[in-house]
Amino acid sequence: MEAQFVCFSRIIGGKASTNPEGSISDSKSGFSHEIRLEVTPSVRVFCLKHNIIRRMGMDPQKATQFAASVKSCKPPEVYKGKGIQYRNEIIHKKPGKKR
Repeated sequence: MEAQFVCFSRIIGGKASTNPEGSISDSKSGFSHEIRLEVTPSVRVFCLKHNIIRRMGMDPQKATQFAASVKSCKPPEVYKGKGIQYRNEIIHKKPGKKR
């Protein structure tokens, strides 16, 4: 499979791992249980580091659709910034309580 489209995500405050069967398990992302997502056959997923996920595919729509489903599991928090975000995404943090 020739990869025409590559998409990166970054996990802040957690770790991710992939299984050779084609499923991705995002563990320790703020939940008490592991989150398992099934990967479509047209998308290949790799974990470059413990917090960077790379998705490759022929169809950009399917690769970005899978990226959106991964991000919907743990979207970035507005106060601390923890969660799953795209590599080039900028998160604007809200200020906390003021005394």
